[in-house]
Amino acid sequence: MSSSVTKAARLSVAPMMDWTDRHCRYLHRLLSKETLLYTEMVTAPALVRGGAVHLLDYNVEEHPVALQLGGSDPDELAAATKLGAEAGYDEINLNVGCPSDRVQSGTFGAVLMKTPELVADCVQAMQEATHVEVTVKCRIGVDDQEPQDVLPDFINKMQVSGVKRISIHARKAWLQGLSPKENRDIPPLDYPLVYQMKRDFPDLHLSINGGIATLAEAQTHLSEGMDGVMIGRAAYHNPSDVLSTADRAIYGAGDDTDPVQVVHQMLPYIEDHLAKGGKLNQVTRHMLGLFAGKPGARAWRRYLSEHATKPGAGPETVLAALQHVTQAAA
Repeated sequence: MSSSVTKAARLSVAPMMDWTDRHCRYLHRLLSKETLLYTEMVTAPALVRGGAVHLLDYNVEEHPVALQLGGSDPDELAAATKLGAEAGYDEINLNVGCPSDRVQSGTFGAVLMKTPELVADCVQAMQEATHVEVTVKCRIGVDDQEPQDVLPDFINKMQVSGVKRISIHARKAWLQGLSPKENRDIPPLDYPLVYQMKRDFPDLHLSINGGIATLAEAQTHLSEGMDGVMIGRAAYHNPSDVLSTADRAIYGAGDDTDPVQVVHQMLPYIEDHLAKGGKLNQVTRHMLGLFAGKPGARAWRRYLSEHATKPGAGPETVLAALQHVTQAAA
């Protein structure tokens, strides 16, 4: 296990489709130097068969950063892992938790909870393809499985196959009848079961995920003995609340970050993105929640939403939006 990535995994931002792209991760890295960041899920077929290696692009400042892969073919996952390692990712993670239809049709994501032997074959092939650590993100079970039966068996098979770090979303996934969005809310959370897994598998580094909304909640899970906490939507919608104090509160390192300063730090990045032909809202859509709960937050959000899509919109648009915050705080 790479000690630096393992240390970073004490707090991580979950891989989230359409959200945790490279612009989002750059912003999150400015808010926290220590937190482990994950890519959106990239499918192994897209990389290996589709040649879509641009999906591996990231900014060097994002480290420590992990690539999440989706797939179920050991050879294809090994080839994708090799590409990810060559691109310089600090960790390669296999998705065994995503419940979306398009994922199921490709036989990857949460449906793989039903075939732990196949997952073991996949992670072994991935490990043989690289020196970079291979990890797994899973659910506690799917459909009519009994989590207290299937989860220990699944984790044991992962440990035997050489996996040392697993993130567990503390809900079942229902592959029929619930949408991906409903799968994030409706199946009940079972934190005690995940705590029990940490007691049963003391040698593994286990992170807990699902429904965790604040840094204080993250600290509670750590005090219960978990090695790491993975936060999803709260880190996206309220990034300052979750990440700006994380370095000090979770890692005992560094100072808190100021979201106003972070906006200024984003400006050169935005200029560079625009110079390469990008659009302002591709970056600023991830910045809408920066001041959530603070004076001026609504005006900031509204101004950016209305103006960032206009032709020629650039850094001055962001500064104009920021004025709503600084004036409200004055």
